[in-house]
Amino acid sequence: MTLKKLIYTAITVLAAGSGAMAQTTTSGYFVDDYTYRFQMNPAYSNSKNFVAIPALGNINVAMRGSLHVKDVLYNVNGQTTTFMNPLVSVDEVMKNLGNSNRLGVDLNIPIIATGFKDWGGYNTFTLSARTSVGVKLPGSLFSFLKEGVSNQNYDLGGTRAFGTAYGEIALGHSHDINSKLRVGATMKFLIGLGDVSANFKTANLDLNENDWRVTTEAELNTSLKGMNYTTSVNKNTGHEYVDGIDNDTFGLNGFGMAFDLGASYQLTKDWELSLAVLDFGFISWNENHLATTYGEKTFNTDRYTFSADDEAPNSFENEWNNIRDDISAIYELDNAGNTGGRTTMLGATLNVGAKYTLPVYRNLNFGVLNTTRIQGAFSWTDFRFSANIAPVKWLDGGINMAAGTYGVGFGWILNIHPSGFNLFVGMDHTITKTTKQICVPLSSNASFNLGMNILF
Repeated sequence: MTLKKLIYTAITVLAAGSGAMAQTTTSGYFVDDYTYRFQMNPAYSNSKNFVAIPALGNINVAMRGSLHVKDVLYNVNGQTTTFMNPLVSVDEVMKNLGNSNRLGVDLNIPIIATGFKDWGGYNTFTLSARTSVGVKLPGSLFSFLKEGVSNQNYDLGGTRAFGTAYGEIALGHSHDINSKLRVGATMKFLIGLGDVSANFKTANLDLNENDWRVTTEAELNTSLKGMNYTTSVNKNTGHEYVDGIDNDTFGLNGFGMAFDLGASYQLTKDWELSLAVLDFGFISWNENHLATTYGEKTFNTDRYTFSADDEAPNSFENEWNNIRDDISAIYELDNAGNTGGRTTMLGATLNVGAKYTLPVYRNLNFGVLNTTRIQGAFSWTDFRFSANIAPVKWLDGGINMAAGTYGVGFGWILNIHPSGFNLFVGMDHTITKTTKQICVPLSSNASFNLGMNILF
């Protein structure tokens, strides 16, 4: 797979929503009998023991970002097509995009999950498969891909991407310190499968009449067992550069550890404060393959020339197709080979909450929750204001409004827990509009949460 195809596939596939948010729905943070509150704050416990129905305990499908499906998929003559379709105008595409466009996807599938009361508190055990992916794309890249060479200068720097996959074994415990303070912690053992990190810092293109002057700086780290970079040769300079990744095996490639730490404090009879730090940890990878420009470099190329004759082999359309296919040649990364191990940090999450229980009707509470992901260029924050009610013993839920880095949204959760069984369904960002043919949400801020568990 070439780097151009890798970037283009990331835009279209990620925007199509094939992922899930990590942890669990924050709409359930202040719902007392929501089974998976301990994944948002390990100090929280459940009133009953539970065992998840395997792989169905907490299914969460969601996206989060400023790059939306409606920005890259369009309806043309009743058919869904990409922004590259010539029937979609440049102005229509660019008015929907910003200078920096981000999309993040996290997947957390609990294969096994259980919680029980013992040892002076509440204990949890989960076995999960987790994946985290993020893409950050400058608006100038879309302009370059869409409109062609209409300017003399292009700055395509600022493109970043990462992806990591690992297994997680988590052991948690929480208990009361006194009548007001409760604390909890979860220890996580991580089994690394693979990690890719790309940072295309600089890509300045000066397009002259007879040649191009290109200044670049970029680095690509790939920690994946059994992989190698594939290469091509610049016919003008003879320089061999990385154009893709080839992988013929699959296996474990690293180990790590992380912690969730949390506390809740009953300030008064009506007010409760809470704080949690999640996924504070690292993975140490056994192998890492590096592709790099070795700092900033500049080179000239006359590889692409244009003819005004539409029938000529180097017509604008033909040459522009060649440029799009060879976008990796803009960077010309050298293959530095296997550089040995490296260590990466997880994207930690901070939850800060406050809950007010209505004195005249204690089955109703109001909450405010701030969730912040700390992950460098892919950091974000979200404020959620909620109203939660438990009208009967076996039914509770809530509604909420969210505002933050990626705009505003409406969330809700319904939690049904009669004797022996638990079913919950909800959305942190309610899906409103979808594409007609394949029912993909038009906004990248969308989610759906469903879970089934046995209570005892």
